[in-house]
Amino acid sequence: MLRGVGGGRRRGYGVKDYDDDWTEDQRALYDECYGLGESWAADPDTPADELQDVLNLAELEEDELGEVDLTYAPLVDAVAEATGEQVTSVTADRDDPAFRGFVDGARDGAEESVFGL
Repeated sequence: MLRGVGGGRRRGYGVKDYDDDWTEDQRALYDECYGLGESWAADPDTPADELQDVLNLAELEEDELGEVDLTYAPLVDAVAEATGEQVTSVTADRDDPAFRGFVDGARDGAEESVFGL
C-alpha cells in the first residue's frame, strides 16, 4: 500500500468495510458516517485526546466493545447528521453501519503521526 497519500493521512487505506448482507440504505449510512468521521479526524481543530478515544474504539475487538451505548458527542453528532434524526447515543457494535462507518472514517482520516496508528 502507498503511504503518504493526502498529506500524511491514511487516505488510500479506506477500503469500505460493508457487511455482505447490508442493504443499500445501510451502506449509504456507513458511507455518510465514514465521511463525517474522516473529516472530523482530519480537522486540525479536533482535540487529539478525543481523536485518540475514537481510534481506541476502532481498534477494540467485538467482544471488548460490549455493545454499550456511547454518548460520545462527535460520534452521536455524526450519526444524527447522517440519519437526520435526533440521536442521544450510539451502540458500540460493528454490525451497526453508523458506528462502524464513523470509527473507520476517523481511523483513515487521522494523521499517521497520531498515537495508536
